[in-house]
Amino acid sequence: MLAPAAAPAAPFRPTVPRPRTEPMGLFAFLRAARANPLTTWYAEHFEQPIVTGEGALGRVTVVSEPAAIRHVLVDNAANYRKDDLQRRVLAPGLGNGLLTAEGDEWRLQRRTLAPIFSPRHVARFEAPMSEAASRLARRLKRRDGQSVDAALEMTRVTLDVLERTIFTHGLAREPDALGRAITRYFEALGPIDPLDVFGMPDWLPRIGRIKARPALRFFAEVVDELIERRRALVTAGGEAPHDLLTLLLKAQDPETGRGLSDLEVRANIVTFIGAGHETTANALTWTLYCLSQDEAARKTVEAEVDAAFAATPAPGLDALPQTKAALEEAMRLFPPVPFMSRQALAEDRIGRIKIPRGSLVTVAPYVLHRHRRLWDEPDAFLPERFLPENRARIDRYAYLPFGAGPRVCIGASFSLMEATLVLAHVLHAVRLDRAPEAGPVVPLHRVTLRPQDGLRMRVTARG
Repeated sequence: MLAPAAAPAAPFRPTVPRPRTEPMGLFAFLRAARANPLTTWYAEHFEQPIVTGEGALGRVTVVSEPAAIRHVLVDNAANYRKDDLQRRVLAPGLGNGLLTAEGDEWRLQRRTLAPIFSPRHVARFEAPMSEAASRLARRLKRRDGQSVDAALEMTRVTLDVLERTIFTHGLAREPDALGRAITRYFEALGPIDPLDVFGMPDWLPRIGRIKARPALRFFAEVVDELIERRRALVTAGGEAPHDLLTLLLKAQDPETGRGLSDLEVRANIVTFIGAGHETTANALTWTLYCLSQDEAARKTVEAEVDAAFAATPAPGLDALPQTKAALEEAMRLFPPVPFMSRQALAEDRIGRIKIPRGSLVTVAPYVLHRHRRLWDEPDAFLPERFLPENRARIDRYAYLPFGAGPRVCIGASFSLMEATLVLAHVLHAVRLDRAPEAGPVVPLHRVTLRPQDGLRMRVTARG
């Protein structure tokens, strides 16, 4: 008699903060938002398309309906700017760069940076990305049987990619020191300060800004060294590489001929070193975590990468649909930037909901990507959602790991290619499992979404 077939394993469902069902008072909200904003979401946010109400930030409308999101981020984007709270958090470290600038200043910077992130230019980065990924894979393979912090390893490889692509003469500092400074920056400035919530003057001291000062000084030293070395090369008549730094220094508005100021150049370099690398590193970390907890999904990806590397030592994206799908599904569950908000410049209406001038409209990828009305099994890790044959079923404005509209992440294609290639090289070389000594994995919202205490994993060499 034949034994019954084994039931398929249930998909992995990561443990995350449970949505609230009981209202919070003002001080309870401020405490929770400062500790971890993920704990402030209510069940109705994951169930209703639009939720509006009054709170510590005034009137806030949380939008999780794709057509309404398109209205805010695309169709009527000119009526919505980044709100003051986001600017207060980001500007001390990132300055007035592409991520924080508004109006004509933002348009000039966007036009300046667009060429380096065009599809043709990004395609040229595939080889150096693969080289950085291969270097990481070799390093991990030498750690066979040992435990590593996967979050730190992903930080190292994304900084290596930056040095090989958009800062091609190097970052002039030891990568681990730079990675630690970036982590300290987000940990210091990430917690929401009540003084910022209530719009207190900038001259009042914030604890987070004080804690962030050493990291900010370090950033300034790194960036000034980069600019000084490149300017010296250009002045001496040397051949400057066609990378981000050169484009920033030579940028001119085609309409006015105006170039970027030193402050704007510095702000954008910090943005790409800090925010640009951080989001990709976190996406990779969460993908490795999810795959380590889902044996069926991991075996599927391993089979794909093994076949791809059997055909060529440096497979491209076309050979890695399962790998890319796992990455995109991890970014659904753990979006690198879990929260975006906009402030209405003039009164507006979203469906039957009135949006008063000056009020906040929030689009939260963390909520949107787990919304009960938009996703089947929203809390489960199911990479097959993002395979080419299924991708058309996902509404463009239901999945926003890189935002949307005029302010969509300029480096989205760069980041997606980088992360997919790194993931393929790592999974072909080693298996990473949760280390025996590791504690629970807690997602922490600190501007970006990262594991609270890193991700300790045990390395097992493959092949």
